[in-house]
Amino acid sequence: MAGLPADAVQRLHGAARAIRDGAFDIAQRLLGEVLDVAPEHPEALRLSGILNNQRERYADAQAFLLRALAQRPDDPYIFMDLGSAQQGLGERDTAHASWQRACELAPHEPMPWFNLGRSLQLEGSTEAAVGVLQRASELSPDLLPARILLADALAHLGRFDEADVEYRAALQLHPACGDAWRGLANIKMRPLSERDREELALQFRRANIAETDRIAMGYALGKVYEDHGRYPEAFSALNEANFRMRRLSPWDADGFHTYTDAVIAASETLPAPLDATLGREAILIVGLPRSGSTLFEQILAAHPQVEGASELNDLGEVIRDESIRCNEPFPRWVAAATAQDWQRLGQDYLQRTVRWRANRPYFTDKMPENWLYAGVMRAMLPGAHIIDTRRDALETAWSCFKQQFYRLPHFACSLTDIAAYLRDCERAMTHWRNADPQHIRTQSYEALLADPENEIRALLDFCGLLFDARCLDYHQATRSVRTPSASQVRQPLRHDTARSAHYGPLLDPLRAALQS
Repeated sequence: MAGLPADAVQRLHGAARAIRDGAFDIAQRLLGEVLDVAPEHPEALRLSGILNNQRERYADAQAFLLRALAQRPDDPYIFMDLGSAQQGLGERDTAHASWQRACELAPHEPMPWFNLGRSLQLEGSTEAAVGVLQRASELSPDLLPARILLADALAHLGRFDEADVEYRAALQLHPACGDAWRGLANIKMRPLSERDREELALQFRRANIAETDRIAMGYALGKVYEDHGRYPEAFSALNEANFRMRRLSPWDADGFHTYTDAVIAASETLPAPLDATLGREAILIVGLPRSGSTLFEQILAAHPQVEGASELNDLGEVIRDESIRCNEPFPRWVAAATAQDWQRLGQDYLQRTVRWRANRPYFTDKMPENWLYAGVMRAMLPGAHIIDTRRDALETAWSCFKQQFYRLPHFACSLTDIAAYLRDCERAMTHWRNADPQHIRTQSYEALLADPENEIRALLDFCGLLFDARCLDYHQATRSVRTPSASQVRQPLRHDTARSAHYGPLLDPLRAALQS
């Protein structure tokens, strides 16, 4: 605050409180008043950067923070907030460099380590994330988000004993931590004990807990009840958790049906690609969540020529950025897109994903919802191979209902919405596969169970890969798996994963919705 008059100091304190409380307009006014008096004061500029980060105005945030950095070039807090702005702009490498510099300047401060570790974990650099998040947890043992992210990273690497320790350490800090209970419940090879169930049920009934924690604990409680064979209680817990999730942001099934129709129609007339081989490095795995997609990715990633990248946001970001450029939402701009436009978009995607081809020539992109873009892939990435994973519809739908999805609104919070979404997905993918069978394959989970070797041979052949016996032993692969199936795909094929029959007539409404 050095060099500021007393009233400006008070305004900065007020702005900081307003940012903390989410009163962004008040913060904007107070910071503007300070900058009118001292336009280059570094603390006013830093707080302006924080405010714009909170408002997701990342370019403005970066501009303020660079001005602040010019005044205080060795300030670790400016570097920390600058990294957040750069990440918001999609500049991964510069964001990491900023956070790394903050760690160097303030090695005993936990937040730069936490921010760097969180980013590494989100982009799939899980091994590196573990070390960084361990450092954050050592510096601040009561930093709950660091504990949770560290536990998640360890689980993704298959280090389940260590993950269990970290989740339970988080529960020592906050016994009603929904994310910790969620993580423990997702280690499917190690069901929670009766004692755990009793403690979870006790915490779930507390009145003074956050709604987000109650929701996450509801899903975990449903999983525990199912593991203990208490199916009516499992259904009740899951039904309540989904009701609470849907209340936050309802899904519009009718609107999505109309949107799917528009996407199908837009893909009917596309220009011939300028380079029919563009994207041959990419294997896109799409379809419904909980349909076996992680398993099929694990099989492919066991091949020595394939890197398993897990769930990538890059394709959606390319489509989003083009929608912004065209000032029209997808798929309205599709009709006007030229072959050159599609090639540019395909090259953009390949550049964004180049890090996944550093060691192996092919990579998997397992983002189930990318099925919406499968129809335009023959123009954008005509050389890519698309795998549409399918599992018994009832099992898939029920598995979706049992899983907490954090992006809202989401179709999985209602059994009837799940059925409608499943039908939209399957009709679109069937339409596009019939139009381009060379590049789209429907892969059945049940067919894999019935004849593993022949199905794996056919899958590899479809992707242009020679058979490799290591794909049969996919569960021995040591890569990071960043999905709720992280523990399941580290086991040999199981034939006892079906659960819906245990619920009997409780699922009759879902059965009816799937048949309508």
